[in-house]
Amino acid sequence: MRHLRLAVRARRGVGYVSLFAVLTVLLPGPPAAFAADPQDYTTTIRPTGNADLDAALRASSDLLSLQKTQAVSPFALTGRIHNDYSRLISALESYGYYAGAITITISDGGHKGSTPADGAQDGRDPDLPEWMQALPAGHKAQISIAASTGPLFRIGTVTLNPDQGDGPIHLNPTEAAAFGMKPGAAAQAEAVLTAGASLQTALTEEGYALAHVSTPQAWLRPATHTLDIAYTVHRGPVVNLGAFAFGGLQRTHPAYIARRLTIAPGELYQPSRIERARQDIAATGLFSDVQVNHGDTLAPDGSMPLDFGFHEGKRHSVGAEGGYSTDLGGRAGVTWTHNNLFGNAERLRLTALITGLGGSAEQGLGYDFYADLMKPDFGSRQQNLSARIEGIKQELYSYRQTALLARIGVVRHVNRHWNVSFGGQIEQEQIEQMRTTNSYFILSVPLTANYDGTGVDNPITPATHGVRVGASITPSASLTDGTSFFAIMQATVSTYFDLKNFGLSRPGRSVLAFRGTIGNVEGASTFAIPPDQRLYAGGSATVRGFRYQGVGPQFANTRYAIGGTSMDAGSFEYRQRILQKFGAVGFIDAGQVTADRTPFQGTVRVGAGAGARYYTPIGPVRLDVAVPLNRPAKGDTWELYVGLGETF
Repeated sequence: MRHLRLAVRARRGVGYVSLFAVLTVLLPGPPAAFAADPQDYTTTIRPTGNADLDAALRASSDLLSLQKTQAVSPFALTGRIHNDYSRLISALESYGYYAGAITITISDGGHKGSTPADGAQDGRDPDLPEWMQALPAGHKAQISIAASTGPLFRIGTVTLNPDQGDGPIHLNPTEAAAFGMKPGAAAQAEAVLTAGASLQTALTEEGYALAHVSTPQAWLRPATHTLDIAYTVHRGPVVNLGAFAFGGLQRTHPAYIARRLTIAPGELYQPSRIERARQDIAATGLFSDVQVNHGDTLAPDGSMPLDFGFHEGKRHSVGAEGGYSTDLGGRAGVTWTHNNLFGNAERLRLTALITGLGGSAEQGLGYDFYADLMKPDFGSRQQNLSARIEGIKQELYSYRQTALLARIGVVRHVNRHWNVSFGGQIEQEQIEQMRTTNSYFILSVPLTANYDGTGVDNPITPATHGVRVGASITPSASLTDGTSFFAIMQATVSTYFDLKNFGLSRPGRSVLAFRGTIGNVEGASTFAIPPDQRLYAGGSATVRGFRYQGVGPQFANTRYAIGGTSMDAGSFEYRQRILQKFGAVGFIDAGQVTADRTPFQGTVRVGAGAGARYYTPIGPVRLDVAVPLNRPAKGDTWELYVGLGETF
């Protein structure tokens, strides 16, 4: 040991190689094996009894965070040890322990599984590098860190000093509550800094746009174990919003942005309202980034101008759509979207779908082509105008339909839970049913109301709690091949219950889901209503396990559904998340359709099944298999459903 220490010291001066060569000649026998340079080590931090403080110490220690990186020389490791003293003392002080101490000791850990040797070294020992250099090969240095907290310091006096030229500082109740710093509180750095930041936020929310609370000065009083702190506060004047400037707009009209904004020049300056306005503009989807800034000086009229900066998003996008079920077969298509069509956030979407690819409820291929135009903020910022032109061909077993329809409507967002819509629709169609072909020209005025209390903004994201309600009434008139007037009324209620409320699972992992649907047609008998306007059940939207339109009255000795004027259905699901990205579902559905106008009449059909889920960032991929528990004549024996998002 003594010879090696000399060699290391000589390395700093005349040279390590020559001197070590001389020493090895003088030593009898082969040289001992010593630890290689660089040096491996392990670090242990002893608990203090304060979990938050222990976490701060672990986060502050370079020795701990870097021990699994590439090994370093004993001299570099000594540097880490010395640095940790100041870093760990800072962690103690940040929690109010200003008289604390850090002890770092290093011992020979020996081989793996062996007992550490005696002779632990202090981390401040100047000979520590040579001691580590002398560790035998295969031995790791064991570093132990112990923190002595000492007494907890508390806040002494708290002073608010005015900035130069300002008058005395007196806080109103709102400002005092936001500040919250009082003598006697633990002198923790985070609380002291947060108090100043919170006071500044409260001042700016009251319109003091130029308010500033400086980083506090602190005086340590060891005799009383207190910390006196002083803040310098500048209020400045109360100001209103000034002129708005819009930068970066290329295709978007500035007038649309001005109408859309929830703030206006002349209103009181409030950062929270400005941020909400920024987020509202960003939520339109027109921009990849929206920023708002202001300077440190006021306009000549004493107002605060705002500068909005925009980066417009892509104007065009292409998407794909697909799905499969054994009853309706496959459907596949593409969607092309033109955003910001006229510079006021209008959106044009063109979709082309091929349907009926091998389904048991289909007699052949069909198509669905449509163009959607959406104009936001129609009449007011809470209303959207939507229009659609659509061409449909369906080769269903119940009927064959070729139709052209056009509709226009307004959706009004009443509040964050409720929205209502109203509009008008015309449809020209030709329908063949049981070898009889009829043409219909239908006028309808759909009215709907929807409530969503699940707190889920994206309809594809699974809900875990709350209630959804949808209700509609559609007065209609069929003006060709016999005039008839009728009104279609439907309502659906879905509710979700998280089993975490019973302490049976973690939040969102185990969920019960219920759905109930009821429908009724008034004003005309079944055969006076066009076949596509009648009520049906069966399929993924009502009763799984039965093919689409497979529940309800059928023409004798066929698989052709007649449809009805009354329908009701209910579903129950148990949804279980498995690991991070997978899930399983068990479900049972029941429903009935009748030609009577009174609900809950007819033959109840029941289906049951199970499914698997794979959760993606855009929603769960769904695969369900269902069987009918009381299959009708000529009914399918099972059904498979594949899609995106939960069934309800």
